[in-house]
Amino acid sequence: MYPTPWLLGAALVLAPLASTRAEPLAEAAGDAATLERVEVRADAERPPRKAEPAPAYSVDTEDLHHVVVVNVEDALKYAPNLHVRKRYIGDNNAIVSVRGTSSRQSARTLVYADGLLLSNLLGSDFSFPPRWSLVAPAEIERVEVLYGPYSARYPGNSLGATVLIETRMPEAFEATANTQVFSQSYAHNGVDRSFEGYRAGASVGSRAGAWGYRLDVDHLDSDGQPLSFYTTLRSTTAAEAGDPSVVGAVPWIDQRGRAGYLFGINSEGLTRTRNDQIKFKVSYDINPELVASLTAVDWRQDLDNATESYLRDADGEVVTSGPVAIDGYRYILPANAFAPSRSESERRLYGFTLRSRHESGWNQAIVLSHFAIDRDRANTAAGAGDGPGTVAAADGTGWSTVDATFDYTPATLEGSHALALGLHVDRYVLDNETWNTDDWRGGAPTSFNNAFAGRTETRAAFAEDRWNLSPDWTLIPGLRAEHWSARDGLRAQGDVEVRYPSRSETYLSPKLALEKTLGDSWTARLALARAVRFPTVSELFQGRISGTSLVNNDPNLDPEVAFTKDFTLERRLGDSRLRISVYEDDVRDALFSQTNTTVFPTVTNIQNVDRVRTRGAEIAFDGRDVFIDGLDLGASLARNRAITLRNDNFPVSEGKYFYRIPDWRADLVGTYHWTPALSGTLAARYSGRQYNTLDNIDTDPRTFGGTSRYFVVDAKLDYALGDRARFAIGVENLTDEEYYVYHPYPGRTWVAEASVRF
Repeated sequence: MYPTPWLLGAALVLAPLASTRAEPLAEAAGDAATLERVEVRADAERPPRKAEPAPAYSVDTEDLHHVVVVNVEDALKYAPNLHVRKRYIGDNNAIVSVRGTSSRQSARTLVYADGLLLSNLLGSDFSFPPRWSLVAPAEIERVEVLYGPYSARYPGNSLGATVLIETRMPEAFEATANTQVFSQSYAHNGVDRSFEGYRAGASVGSRAGAWGYRLDVDHLDSDGQPLSFYTTLRSTTAAEAGDPSVVGAVPWIDQRGRAGYLFGINSEGLTRTRNDQIKFKVSYDINPELVASLTAVDWRQDLDNATESYLRDADGEVVTSGPVAIDGYRYILPANAFAPSRSESERRLYGFTLRSRHESGWNQAIVLSHFAIDRDRANTAAGAGDGPGTVAAADGTGWSTVDATFDYTPATLEGSHALALGLHVDRYVLDNETWNTDDWRGGAPTSFNNAFAGRTETRAAFAEDRWNLSPDWTLIPGLRAEHWSARDGLRAQGDVEVRYPSRSETYLSPKLALEKTLGDSWTARLALARAVRFPTVSELFQGRISGTSLVNNDPNLDPEVAFTKDFTLERRLGDSRLRISVYEDDVRDALFSQTNTTVFPTVTNIQNVDRVRTRGAEIAFDGRDVFIDGLDLGASLARNRAITLRNDNFPVSEGKYFYRIPDWRADLVGTYHWTPALSGTLAARYSGRQYNTLDNIDTDPRTFGGTSRYFVVDAKLDYALGDRARFAIGVENLTDEEYYVYHPYPGRTWVAEASVRF
């Protein structure tokens, strides 16, 4: 039984009324305690720093102390109408799903840290998540989410959202150390055990004159719950003489309601993650109004995916392949049914920034970044245990970006123009090779298997004006021009090699927003935008070859083009915020993996879905001293309706709900401050019905392979010993909810943490 979203809606209506008394409290000069706490709290629904024409959400360091944050993406856990598909602590595939963007459309979200791009736009799927791990949780000063592509500053990859992470530099010498230990209980799908891990970090930094620096190190060691299982439907073929009879299969119902079995843990399996990061930042004040900074990050990961067969023969021996008999029926396990794998990665991020900081007049910001995959090895066995397999390498893959932005801030507002002009260049390079080997764990390559490669490049310019027509009216027009090209596309398999011709496209993306101040506390804004999301190099060139024919990649994909609209009302209630938004995303040629059923044999690959439209509404509230003194409340409720309107390659999906966009999303976070040092938080996350298939045939989503509704409760108790030490204990999924996003999400997970500052 799930709580109805309307209960949260009622709370959202009542909470602003209860918090209206916060305004006179904040103004009362004698209320020193209230003023002190308000000073260090962030406004989670406050306007963005550059007053961008988009709905926004933000949290800061103090907010994050009160919720469980092990990985950086946890900072977005309670953002309105947004979900991060994090399957376990340390998950590499943590994709953002927001509004009409699903968790398989990673290239529709931009993530920046101090202006450096963390989004992996080499592809758009679960294998291409933002590189969250390049930021340590202890670095975070502020995280902001901008919904939709309404600013000309950002490319069409902002169609879903743009996440801006700011990190903190010390103002004097300081050293910190922090650690977390966590334990998860998981008892589903034939597994009943605990999975533990820890994270430890330290930093040192200082500022002396014009120089400032910060050095961070971070280590994560985590065991995740099983992610994938070898499954089969009930057989109708009678067992043959000689088929060994086995026991241990776990009954299972698939997402379409069909009966079958789980034979064991396979594929990603039992995941052991070990991450190490070292990060160095240095800044130099060239003069009081111009600062340069340099960032260098080295991140390394060892990942082991163990497998486990549940099947046992009459002698009690483990069975991993071949024909078997269960209840008189025959099943055949392929050799790779329980194939383990492991990977090693080393990735580096380099960034340089030069910024001016005039209070008015012109400011410039020049940002250069380079993300390099120096080493990437993925070893996969051909069968259970030792023996032959494959080794995949992606060394030399990466991306580089250059951004130059010039902002003009007027000295007075009325009748003035706040201009923004900018140039952008990015280049993405993909180079993947797979080799056969006689020893998958560490043997030398023996023969070539396949390869794919290619490059994309975008050159862009934008202009945006914030024109204050009057004290009450503001017009924000913008235009982004982009020239995109793809070249050096290559696909090879065995002795066959196919090279693809170069291509290029040029598009204009106009933006327009109109704001109106209504009285002393309300603001209304209508925003319209066109956004163009170009195909990634992986979508164009990653595939395989049958003979000399293309099977599952398409170098001729069209970009997806969206026309988006948003109407937002915002109200300031003292130190609290209320936001109400309605929106529509109308996307032509949406890029998505599907099966073309109009040809024979059918082809499954990245294709253009002719038209997908999402309409939705959001209400979000963030308040201080709501109902009673000391109670901070954050709440949001969102309704989404994403429909495939036209899909010529898969007509049966027309009129159906689009992939993994829940009909409802809701969050509720309450933090009570007993004293300035001691606080407790109780939070809940709700996600409604969604589909894991474009034709909506998954009628039983609460199972492995399905994408289920969920209602998850979290809690945390936090104690601060001045500004020198902090101790906390928290729990995620307090009620041990069983829920899935194809893979199972974690069970009840306890987290204990401590930090000290010198």
